[in-house]
Amino acid sequence: MTDAPHNAPGQHWDAAAYAHNADFVAELGNTVARLLDPRPGERILDLGCGDGTLTEVLAKSGATVVGVDAAIDMVEAARARGLDARVQDAHNLPFEHEFDAVFSNAALHWMLNHEAVVASIHRSLKPGGRFVAEFGGHGNVAAICTAMLAALQARGISGKARFPWFFPTSEEYRDCLETAGFTIETIELIPRPTRLPTGMTGWLATFANPFLHGLDEEVREAVLNDALALLAPSLCDSHGNWTADYVRLRLKAHR
Repeated sequence: MTDAPHNAPGQHWDAAAYAHNADFVAELGNTVARLLDPRPGERILDLGCGDGTLTEVLAKSGATVVGVDAAIDMVEAARARGLDARVQDAHNLPFEHEFDAVFSNAALHWMLNHEAVVASIHRSLKPGGRFVAEFGGHGNVAAICTAMLAALQARGISGKARFPWFFPTSEEYRDCLETAGFTIETIELIPRPTRLPTGMTGWLATFANPFLHGLDEEVREAVLNDALALLAPSLCDSHGNWTADYVRLRLKAHR
């Protein structure tokens, strides 16, 4: 994938909109944060820290936490919390054997060259350091993806090149980790249907922009409306509450 883009085009992050539409992401990340079990005096890298909500939780353990994210607006929001947050591409981290642990929640599926990211994480860890993460795994938002691809295809637009995520099986990601030199402690796919506080419209506005990148506004609206119509029978209940068909890959590994 050396000639492929590291990240899908068209995805823009707005910290205020993210907090409004997707505050559940950090809240549901508390489980993987407990799996990390941060300790006082440790140096921890939060990879894809976003607005720093979980970074702040980790820092309360007494660990020294550095947050990195590719989105400037999110990093600025994290800095506003008083955190050490830096704009950085996870595919080429500048750290050499510096951290006791690398932590990542709901970020790795956006990083399309996963081999480069895993190698970069391995290089950033001290010998014996741990890598704890949760992100979208195989089958994650499958219904949403299918609806968006179908709505595009109905207008003669191929969605294949627009697909913005990497959702691996546990076996696929295990192989990637072991190739990089990690020893796996635990890795599993976890189905986790997730209620959407601002509905599917809010979710698509926050996360699905790559599918619509470069399209005229009229076409964008038509694609979104068709996708919502396709999804409503399976993901919207009789009271109008929407649920996303999340499947998470959760892991703990050691360098």
